[in-house]
Amino acid sequence: MELKVYNINGKETGRTITLDDSIFAIEPNEHAMYLDVKQYLADQRQGTHKSKERSEISGSTRKLKRQKGTGGARSGDINSPVFVGGGRVFGPKPRDYRFKLNIKVKRLARRSALSAKMSASALTIVENFTFEAPKTKKMLEVMNNLQLSEKKSLFVVENQNNFVSLSARNLKNVKVVNVSMLNTYDIVNATNMVISEGSIAEIARVLATK
Repeated sequence: MELKVYNINGKETGRTITLDDSIFAIEPNEHAMYLDVKQYLADQRQGTHKSKERSEISGSTRKLKRQKGTGGARSGDINSPVFVGGGRVFGPKPRDYRFKLNIKVKRLARRSALSAKMSASALTIVENFTFEAPKTKKMLEVMNNLQLSEKKSLFVVENQNNFVSLSARNLKNVKVVNVSMLNTYDIVNATNMVISEGSIAEIARVLATK
């Protein structure tokens, strides 16, 4: 499969690049994509939520009334969960939400996500570029030239393009990652993907069928 290569001015360079069909033209596996996105989101959770149980409430442990003969339900101390301000029953406790996912499933999920973007014509290849300094204005110009100004976009660039990442950090609809940070969630979450020409070979190496 071949795609045209554009420059950051939105013009065709007259060159094309061949994409690996085993990465960009497979039948998307939606369940693998679901699992990879679920793992990514689980990894973002701190898991520090905590509510106080009965034994952790600061209050008297005196029994409020006698056990029988009052005509009402029996009750213990003021820390009981049945009273306002009492402890919580089965409340959340700190936990680790992370879970293991087979590396082959993760590769399949990312190949599936890239193939889905390709089939939706939402993938653009641009020649390698960088900025001389971090400038948000320059990144906005690139977005406008590629007709992506109103779309949530994911840029995949080479590792050395640090100024490109810094130029996009103030733009809420733009995210810039290198190949090593590419994940299924970012691919699915973006409306359009822009991949630098030099990143294609690295993507093929990382996501190759093994």
